[in-house]
Amino acid sequence: MTSAASVEPPKPTTRGLLCCSGAAGPLFVTVFVLEGARRPDYKSLRHPVSSLALGSRGWVQVTNFAVAGTLYLAGATGLLRARDPLLGTRLGPALFAGVGLGLLGSAAFCTDPVSGYPPGTPDAPSDPTATGAMHNIVALPIFLGIPAAALACAWRFHQAGRRGWGRYSAATGASTLTGTALFSAGFSQASPWLTDCAGLLQRATIATGFGWLTALSAQALRRSPRPSNRSAT
Repeated sequence: MTSAASVEPPKPTTRGLLCCSGAAGPLFVTVFVLEGARRPDYKSLRHPVSSLALGSRGWVQVTNFAVAGTLYLAGATGLLRARDPLLGTRLGPALFAGVGLGLLGSAAFCTDPVSGYPPGTPDAPSDPTATGAMHNIVALPIFLGIPAAALACAWRFHQAGRRGWGRYSAATGASTLTGTALFSAGFSQASPWLTDCAGLLQRATIATGFGWLTALSAQALRRSPRPSNRSAT
């Protein structure tokens, strides 16, 4: 006689959703690195990632924003379904959902030209557009949400006795917050030195933050038991 398991293991789709958020960051970074390298007038050291959404090939980066955002929303759903003891509470799903919505918003609202890209545009627009302002607003869950969540997770990991993850999360929060402040100053033309390396600073910040999200997804996936086809008798 078959008896029902006391705790139902997660469905295969739950693990698939967690895999989506794990793949989102590496995919996003790979696409914008390759796309930036193939544009002769685009300087990755100087120009923001969002500027790749401008011009005749802008659809590539717009699609990159949309796909990565969708994958992070899938990961948020996976965390809710997995009920991970550390990440499956409100903080984890809210973080992944916020980043996903921020990326989708970045796809919907293109940034204004900045730092002389596309060619022929000024370093700083004298009259920012409403679309450009919206782009900056929807990016807040990414560039401010990740540092805030990382610092909150650092304390949660510390309380759970996971000191290594606590230090990693704290370092992620501090470095991404610092990086955001520096590249924002560079894109606003606050100093020539920062302007010339603002693109690099932004890329380092994105890679650090999204890498941490990938690591969190991997941890949640590792702690999520695999569904079994065998039934108890």
